[in-house]
Amino acid sequence: MNTKLLGIHHVTAMTDDAVRNYAFMTEVLGMRLVKKTVNQDDIQTYHTFFADDVGSPGTDMTFFDFPNNPKGVRGTNSISRTGLRVPDDAALEYYLERFKEYNVKNEGIKELFGKKVLPFEEADGQRYQLFSDEANEGVAPGTPWKNGPVPEDKAIYGLGPIEITVSYYEDFKKVLTDIYDMKPVLEEPDVTLYDVGAGGNGGQVILRKDESQQSQQGYGEVHHVSFRVADHDAIKAWEEKYNEMGVGHSGNVDRFYFEALYARVGHILIELSTDGPGFMGDEPYETLGESLALPPMLEPKRAEIEAQVRHFDTTRSDK
Repeated sequence: MNTKLLGIHHVTAMTDDAVRNYAFMTEVLGMRLVKKTVNQDDIQTYHTFFADDVGSPGTDMTFFDFPNNPKGVRGTNSISRTGLRVPDDAALEYYLERFKEYNVKNEGIKELFGKKVLPFEEADGQRYQLFSDEANEGVAPGTPWKNGPVPEDKAIYGLGPIEITVSYYEDFKKVLTDIYDMKPVLEEPDVTLYDVGAGGNGGQVILRKDESQQSQQGYGEVHHVSFRVADHDAIKAWEEKYNEMGVGHSGNVDRFYFEALYARVGHILIELSTDGPGFMGDEPYETLGESLALPPMLEPKRAEIEAQVRHFDTTRSDK
């Protein structure tokens, strides 16, 4: 059975404002909006995908914009911080200055597991950290956004290590190793760094022990993390594996841009997603993310959907 995980695929979080979030992700962070679509399970709400220049797997941070969603509560048993990759230490310095310019809350440049990092927050409290790829090996990065506001040699070009925080630390360590075949590469008191696939910044999970208050889902929190698998056959192999191990799952879900399989392990929703077909099939490169893209199964409902989601302008090609 081909159940090998290839690295991180995407992270999906919740925002309180798709328009502000779009401005933050594109204008401040310099990530490209590669798809403006709707949540396929809740078609009155946006699902936006920010990634590298061409929407490569392993580079996209995505957002649900649920109306009337309460603010999330920070705490344990959650995906607590998303990593983003930049080419080197100089890029961290660049972003530190950029964050001062845009008044982005941050903790300054620090060191974590021997790597330089820059933790920061969005206005709604969503937590991230930039990881420097200086001397990094493992999962290859994507391609920086060529026409973005950040110079290509400084720009974010992929997802970095994903931090998961749990109260049942020893049990979850077994989940990561026994089910997902992640490899512990560094252990410190109450925190373990795991490699996924080829490892490095594009294939790592940070597991932390935290017995504080229980987190609550809402805007400013992460909804789920997805890991990369090769193709349809790999998804089917994972269905078999889950069945054999008694892990409840969604079955294969065709999201048009990729195939997906969901399982909730403890409190953490883990998705497995295929690398293809990708985001380039239904829009030309030049105008990716500029109009509302709907997968074929939702296209007949376009008029209804467009009447319900609030319009916001994401046109860049004429600017």
